[in-house]
Amino acid sequence: MGHTGAVSGIDRVDRVIGIVLVAVLASLVGLGLSDNSRASTPSAGGPLSGPTIPPSTAGPAPATTPTTVPGGPAPTTTAPAAPTTPSTSVPPVAGPVTAIGDSILLDIQPELAVDIPGVTVDGLVSRQFEAGIGIVQADRASGTLGRVLVVELGTNGAVTSADVDALMQAAQGVTRVVFVNVNVPRYWAAGDNAVLAAGVARYPGVAVLADWNALSTPHPEWFTTDQVHLNPTGATALAALIAQYS
Repeated sequence: MGHTGAVSGIDRVDRVIGIVLVAVLASLVGLGLSDNSRASTPSAGGPLSGPTIPPSTAGPAPATTPTTVPGGPAPTTTAPAAPTTPSTSVPPVAGPVTAIGDSILLDIQPELAVDIPGVTVDGLVSRQFEAGIGIVQADRASGTLGRVLVVELGTNGAVTSADVDALMQAAQGVTRVVFVNVNVPRYWAAGDNAVLAAGVARYPGVAVLADWNALSTPHPEWFTTDQVHLNPTGATALAALIAQYS
């Protein structure tokens, strides 16, 4: 009997220990399940879905397109400036136009023909002012001299007051004589321009000055590399200047 009681006591102890172990194991399993549940639930402050892109690998921000507010100022653009000519109060003269000059006149011949329809152009490379006097005399004698005479000379050498007076004498009967001054990198240019300006002042009402020097000096881009002859833009500007007086 004593052995049986001892065994029964041991069995009870074993059962108690077993129950305790089962309880402990159950508790540990419950804790594990609870941790897994928390790990699978997103935090309130994190992204709802998708991976987080580090700032260094994010693409550039999309470009924005400017919008125009109704009633606001329109966008402005800058266009290349077109050749301009000074205004003149000299009234036009009806009738044919004769133009005598040097290679500069040849540069502008196509543009001048557009601006002054029917113009007669007599240009020659390296022509001097004195040679122009003889041409005017010959045209007058043949009856081919126009009512308007354009003189574009002085590029190739000095002009004197006597030259201007001789040309005006040869051009008697012409309604208007248009003297075109010069813009060339030569030592005689300033003197020629002074002589032409003084000559025009001596013949008011007949002689006029087309001041090409003043118009073209701010525009070196109108000239070719030799700074004497004209590119198409310069030719357009000079032809338009002459046309104002013709």
